[in-house]
Amino acid sequence: MDEVVRLHNISKIYTMGDQRVEALKDISLTVQTGDFVAIMGASGSGKSTCMNILGCLDKPTSGEYWLEGVNVSDLAKNQLADIRNSKIGFVFQGFNLLARTTARENVELPLIYAKTSTFERHERAEAALSMVGLSERADHYSNQLSGGQQQRVAIARALVNQPAIIMADEPTGNLDSKTTLEIMSIFQKLNRQGITIIMITHEPDVAAFTSRNIVFRDGHIISDSRVINPTDAKKMKGAI
Repeated sequence: MDEVVRLHNISKIYTMGDQRVEALKDISLTVQTGDFVAIMGASGSGKSTCMNILGCLDKPTSGEYWLEGVNVSDLAKNQLADIRNSKIGFVFQGFNLLARTTARENVELPLIYAKTSTFERHERAEAALSMVGLSERADHYSNQLSGGQQQRVAIARALVNQPAIIMADEPTGNLDSKTTLEIMSIFQKLNRQGITIIMITHEPDVAAFTSRNIVFRDGHIISDSRVINPTDAKKMKGAI
């Protein structure tokens, strides 16, 4: 498999007044194309800082971050914005959909920023909604969708630009257990299609659906292990 992410000796220090907080301490990791990774750890462990760097939302204090063979560590803000829009798809706990806007229009947003033609936007949005099983809801507004359906729209929006990697930040945090299984089943389906996913979660039961678990503590990676037999969300959903 090809390497999509490489962090090399990454540190992140925040300065607050005369205090220095080391959020990440010289961490290194690689993620291969097609990996499904759960990043775990208690509050303050460094997992969110790591996700922000991986998502090009923040820059490391030192070290190098390579994304698809490009060193993005020292890129300017506008260059990082281009990387975020073209190579990274984001899924958040709170869905972050526009109100009074249809599912299709929400999915099309990244393509509008990329100045994609209207016809291509519609085609790609329809394809992304189909991938998450929501084609029949394309013309429904956000407030007409359940929480699980809204998260599916958010996943479709993350997919529409055909990114190198999907970053999911507590994507099941606002969902009940049944809907969590549905969302994790979608993630597993997408991953089986070769899509690379990195997900932050504080729930071991959710991490069990992934193929690799990385645990942070006090700015360090304390474990990085393969999940031998990931839980099959589709089978569990059928058993409910």
